[in-house]
Amino acid sequence: MKKQKTEILYGIHPVFEALKAGRRKFYEIYVVGERPAKRLSQVVMLAQRQKIPVRTVKDAQLKSITGSDYHQGVGAGVSPYPFSGFTDIVDKTRSVDKKYFLLLLDNVLDPHNLGALVRTALGVGIDGIIIPKDRAASPTPAVSKASAGALEHVCLARVTNMVNTIKLLKEKGIWIVGMDRNADKSLYASDLISSVALVVGGEGTGIRSLVKKNCDFLISIPQAGPVDSLNASVAGAVVMYEAFRQRELCQSKSERIL
Repeated sequence: MKKQKTEILYGIHPVFEALKAGRRKFYEIYVVGERPAKRLSQVVMLAQRQKIPVRTVKDAQLKSITGSDYHQGVGAGVSPYPFSGFTDIVDKTRSVDKKYFLLLLDNVLDPHNLGALVRTALGVGIDGIIIPKDRAASPTPAVSKASAGALEHVCLARVTNMVNTIKLLKEKGIWIVGMDRNADKSLYASDLISSVALVVGGEGTGIRSLVKKNCDFLISIPQAGPVDSLNASVAGAVVMYEAFRQRELCQSKSERIL
């Protein structure tokens, strides 16, 4: 019999959000103490409602099970992260006036940056996140923890070739907007209302040259200080929220006209 693949989620938000999302299979939940704290009791109640076994363990046991000191008193044995397919993201049913809003991550290797970017992406309503199979952080339990459980709700696809993916997105009428600290065009002078895919590069390395070459245009974030002080996740958040602001403003104007 083939052994089932499992991951160990840990932390209150990742476990709770995964339970709510319903996209993973839960095998068992581990809780420290006979009487869990108030925040943990919600996890336990939801698990019991879904008929998932809940096992009481000691703190040292949970550290061993999760491999982390930051488990917050709860862990869960679950099925691996459910990737979305590229076509699931770009071909899903959408209204005629709905513009694509995608996030492409190139060279993002740090799990905490990935988690932070995912958390922001969920907040601004990104339709999907696309990462390459190679030279990229994977959506591990550590990323779910860094995203405060947001990873459990987003559509995230992994592709073999980012440049080919960009070409397919262009065929869909999606503008590819790359972030580059040396770009002459300012974020705040850019139109991000149309169907766009924002490309965020890794810390230090940025977007790979061939990916950059295939972007429709590059933008930079104006900064007053002499030092480039924004890391990948913060820079990505600034750009995503500016796009969100523009799109919300455009929607509000359209509704007033109607």
